Amino acid sequence: MKASFLTRIFDLFSPRHCPVCGHQLSHTQSVLCASCRLHLPVTHFELSPLDNDMARRFWGLIPIERAAALFFYEAQSATATLIYQLKYGHQPQLGEQLGRMAAIQMEAAHFFDDIDAIVPVPLTRWRRWHRGYNQSMQIARGVSQVTGLPIYNKVVQRTTFIQSQTHLNHWQRQANTSEAFRLLHAEPVSGKHLLLIDDIVTTGSTIIALATELQKAGSHMHFSVLSLGYTKS
Repeated sequence: MKASFLTRIFDLFSPRHCPVCGHQLSHTQSVLCASCRLHLPVTHFELSPLDNDMARRFWGLIPIERAAALFFYEAQSATATLIYQLKYGHQPQLGEQLGRMAAIQMEAAHFFDDIDAIVPVPLTRWRRWHRGYNQSMQIARGVSQVTGLPIYNKVVQRTTFIQSQTHLNHWQRQANTSEAFRLLHAEPVSGKHLLLIDDIVTTGSTIIALATELQKAGSHMHFSVLSLGYTKS
């Protein structure tokens, strides 16, 4: 009751709006309005976490345990608007809210069992400064709030690469990310089962490059992957 009352007060002086359609949220709605939440193209990958379209992108390339995304991502759609607001709309809190939403759904299917820690996909120092935050880190914070998993955000560094991934094909993305990361601290992650978090998984090349670099920390490492969006093949 207290939280609801405070939410009503905040909404009175600073109304919250749905990041997809722009409609004002009621005090019972935390991230999306009821209509946009209803029409969110949820993947349900967590119900078959090692054998789904997203997980198959990592088979034979990294020691993958499970993979899931909250929703299917498609350009010029409601999910594209949602990701755009997260990355370019100066709304870091949106990442935390969506991270919590994803974690609550995945937790019901025991998706986080046996995972030791979270590693969000890092940004280059310049890109993080320019944006003001790392959207993957914000998502990771939301997931951590639900699961209690620690976040290791300083074990690996993003190095400068030539161009954005947005308009690259599969092979160009692989080449663009082949040396995109550098392991800084091996001891905290050695032998761990790590949850790698990104905003969108398309070809999986960024996650593969990150996991490959993290494997330099030692043997017997395993990875699971969680993203907000997944681009259908």
